[in-house]
Amino acid sequence: MAGHAGLGPKPAAARPGQFRQIFGGAAGNLVEWYDWYAYSAFALYFGPRFFPPGDDLAALLNSAAIFAVGFLMRPIGSWFLGVWADRRGRKSALTLSVAMMCFGSLMIAVAPTYDQVGLLAPAILLLARLVQGLSVGGEYGASATFMSEVAQAKWRGFLASFQYVTLVGGQLLALALLVLLQSALTDAELADWAWRIPFVVGAACAVMVFWLRSGLVETEAFEQAKRAGSQGELLRRLLAHPRQLLIVLALTAGGSLWFYTFTTYMQKYLVLSAGWTKQEATTTSAFALLAYMAMQPLFGALSDIVGRRPLIISFGVMATLATVPALDALGAARPGPGALALLVLCLAILSCYTAISGVVKAEMFPADVRALGVGMPYALGVAIFGGSAEYAALAFKNAGIERGFFWYVTIMAAVALIAGLLMPDTKRHSRIETD
Repeated sequence: MAGHAGLGPKPAAARPGQFRQIFGGAAGNLVEWYDWYAYSAFALYFGPRFFPPGDDLAALLNSAAIFAVGFLMRPIGSWFLGVWADRRGRKSALTLSVAMMCFGSLMIAVAPTYDQVGLLAPAILLLARLVQGLSVGGEYGASATFMSEVAQAKWRGFLASFQYVTLVGGQLLALALLVLLQSALTDAELADWAWRIPFVVGAACAVMVFWLRSGLVETEAFEQAKRAGSQGELLRRLLAHPRQLLIVLALTAGGSLWFYTFTTYMQKYLVLSAGWTKQEATTTSAFALLAYMAMQPLFGALSDIVGRRPLIISFGVMATLATVPALDALGAARPGPGALALLVLCLAILSCYTAISGVVKAEMFPADVRALGVGMPYALGVAIFGGSAEYAALAFKNAGIERGFFWYVTIMAAVALIAGLLMPDTKRHSRIETD
């Protein structure tokens, strides 16, 4: 296969609708992550409606437990949709993924409450969240593969970076809708019926994206792999790339732990450890996330110039050195421009990884196992390290050794650094071009 490297990528004219293809992948990713975060954003209002009355804290804990179950379903979803994408096509997997998310959101939007059907209510909520977990678990590998394969080689880092733009955008849209509804409605109205609105919106958007993705064109890389035929079972072919699988797992472990520490957990950290009000922490985090979202294409474009490996190594080095002093400084910071600038600087370090995380992984694997090779170790890394970040941070704090969590994050950043040192520069040695 290496003998085809000299052919190079197909010219832009041979890749019909490149930007429409990227938009289709990115728009679906936005809706998927909006639906995923809408659950946690509105749980305060709908949680008590699905569980026995009398203990709102227990209801919130139960709804949080169902949220966690969704994380556990993500590796299963990555396996299922990864296999689907490598056997039946990237377009088919992306369409199925958004259809599943639509179904899960619609289930929550119309679900009966505990007062209406008793214990059947939390069972329906759990089923909906399982479907959403399967969907978002498979979305990453399928969309990263699709966007990387349709992008022209010289712009691949820039175009593929929009995967994280839409991931963060989904989180911000869910938060923005919450703020809008809170300003327009009373808490009683939100708790009574308006909590259903974000899930209706999510299901409706998913229907539009389903239509959009149905019109996508299958990638040339998949078509070539299909014509060439694949030898042996899919799992055996996947396990023929142990080095790449371990590198993806290690990068995800360190990168996703940093991501969830400096995005999702940061609001609670600023309140619990720095003594900020919830409004101060939310406002600062929202502005920082906006800046972070805007940085993704910049770092993606930079990787097209200097290569992927230098950015991954830069993330590993800076994250390893900066974790403890940055969290110490944020824990002592007061609300204002200085604290915002420090948080944005941390997210700039993180952008060295997130802007290119999908394309780096996609460029490591051959086309016949690419979606599964990207998605499966990623989902495992997120479920084990990223999804547990908040719990681990609070556990260390509860034990009176909060800085122990800082060192845990540092160690995992060092693991990502080692993976970066061991990986090839996928911009110059991309399997997308050499297959």
